[in-house]
Amino acid sequence: MPRLSTSTATLFRFRFSLRALRDEDAFHQFQGFAKELQSWEDAGEIDLYYFDESGFSQRSNLPYGWSPVGQSTRLKSYSHSKRLNVLGFMNRRQKLIFHTTEERVDSAQVVALFNKLAESKDPLKNAVVLLDNASVHRSAEFRRHRWDWMDKSIWPIYFPKYSPELNLIEILWRKVKYNWLPLGSHETFERLKESVTDVLSKFGQEYKINFI
Repeated sequence: MPRLSTSTATLFRFRFSLRALRDEDAFHQFQGFAKELQSWEDAGEIDLYYFDESGFSQRSNLPYGWSPVGQSTRLKSYSHSKRLNVLGFMNRRQKLIFHTTEERVDSAQVVALFNKLAESKDPLKNAVVLLDNASVHRSAEFRRHRWDWMDKSIWPIYFPKYSPELNLIEILWRKVKYNWLPLGSHETFERLKESVTDVLSKFGQEYKINFI
């Protein structure tokens, strides 16, 4: 068996521990439901979005990089760094609606981005949003707006608990962190912010994911 990198091994252990906590029947039932939603999206009957938040810092793992033959590349290690948080809606057609903040993500910011989706969506088409059970998605403030969103044909639906692999936007976060950010992005926090914003802004054009 090939040796796993530190970041891959950590992710593997994390996913394995979550598997022990979740309801496997609910997980597999939702997998089937999600495939049905994808078929409706493919038929043009709904818009299907995956919503989540992620964080980027100069301490983020860089599992590998490229350097000229015979030359080694040295990367500075950062013990402390500010954090750039990203919230986003992504669909399988490479559309991304996102917001970045240096503040802690709270329900008010989540609500604001949902409202942005409501303003930009096709008013004649249902938009299904799949999201996890984070406290900012279950708060009283979030729930107060659900009826308004449903009146605008936006339908938030929660994944089963401890099921991050069902959320396809997790693939986007991994691609940005481990594949798409330029090697020098972590040298300063300002450069990191610029690089993350640039990559996310070009998703669907220069940067794409094959979801098949």
